[in-house]
Amino acid sequence: MKRIILYGVKWYLKVGLFFYYRRLEVKGKQNIPQQTATLVLGNHQNALIDPLLLAVQFDDYAHYLTRAGVFQKPVVSRFLSFFNMLPVYRISDGWNTITKNNAIFSTCKTLLGKQQKVVLFPEGSHSLVRRVRPLSKGFTRIVLDTVATYPELNLVLLPVGFNYQNAEDFPDSARVYYGKPIAVKEVLQHKTDTPVNALKTAVYQALTQITTHIPEEDYASTIARLHALQVDFLNPTAVNACIANPSRRCTATVKKRVWQGYLKYPLYVNLLFPVLFWRGYVKPKIQDAAFTATFRFAVSVILIPLWLLLVSGFVCVFWGLLPAANYLFISVLLMLLYVKA
Repeated sequence: MKRIILYGVKWYLKVGLFFYYRRLEVKGKQNIPQQTATLVLGNHQNALIDPLLLAVQFDDYAHYLTRAGVFQKPVVSRFLSFFNMLPVYRISDGWNTITKNNAIFSTCKTLLGKQQKVVLFPEGSHSLVRRVRPLSKGFTRIVLDTVATYPELNLVLLPVGFNYQNAEDFPDSARVYYGKPIAVKEVLQHKTDTPVNALKTAVYQALTQITTHIPEEDYASTIARLHALQVDFLNPTAVNACIANPSRRCTATVKKRVWQGYLKYPLYVNLLFPVLFWRGYVKPKIQDAAFTATFRFAVSVILIPLWLLLVSGFVCVFWGLLPAANYLFISVLLMLLYVKA
C-alpha cells in the first residue's frame, strides 16, 4: 500500500512541477545508477524544491536526510517518515542532539548496504547564493562507515547540480544536472590526502562543474554583472566560463516573455482565493527567502485544484455539466499559457 501511495504522490507532484515551472529540464539522467548503493549529493539552493525535483525523477524510492527541526511535532514526524525522510541533527539544534545522528548514520549505512539510494545535501544548509559552499564532513562519515562495514560494496557518489533562473520568481525555470558517478573505492585508493578530505574534494569539484559557482570574494560584483548580461543560469558551463574570464563575450540568452503580462490579470482573477491566500497570509510569514518557492508550490498544488473543482461544481449546479467542463478546460489552458508561453 505504501508503494502505491508513494507512486501516486510522485506523479501528482510531477504534474504540479510541470505546471509550476516554465522550463524543467534534466540532464545526465543516464548517470543515475540502478540497483547500486548510491549516496546522492547535491548543492542546496531551493529548500524543499531540491529534493522534490529528485524524487520525481528516480525510478526507485530513495531516502532523504532532512534537517531535524521539521520533525518536532509527532504528527509531522510520522508523515515525513512515511515518505522516507530521516532527521539529521546540526549544532544549531543543540549540542545534546548531535549524538542522535549516530543512529541515523547507522540507518543510512544499512540502506546503502541493501543497494538503496540515500540523498543528502552536504553543504549542511540551503542558500540562494549561486555558489557551492564548503561541504560538511557528515557525508564522509556515512561513506567511511559503510565501506568499513561492507568492504565489498561498490558504493558510488552521485553529484547533482540544481540550477534555477531565479528561484524566488514565478514562473521560474530549472535544470537538474546529474554528474558522473564517483566510485568511492577509486577515490580512497588514489587519495593524496586524508580519506575525509579526498572525498570532500572529489564531490566539491564535481558539484562546481554542474552548477553556477561564483567565488565568495567577488560574489557581489560578479552576480551584478551576470544579471546585467541576462545570462542563462540554467547553463552552468557557459556561466562559469563567463565568470572565469570577465573579458569573455557573454551574450544575453534570456528572452522577455510578452504574453505573461497580458495573461496575468485574467489568471489572477480566476484564481482569486488561492492568490489572496498566498499574498495575504502565506508570503508575509516567510522569513527565509529560500522557502518562497517551496510554500508557493505547496499552495499551488493544494489550493488551486480544490478551488477549480469548487468553482466547476458551482457552475455545474447552476448552468450544467458542459459549461463546468468548459470552465475547467479554459482555466487549465490559461495556466499553461501563462506558465509556458
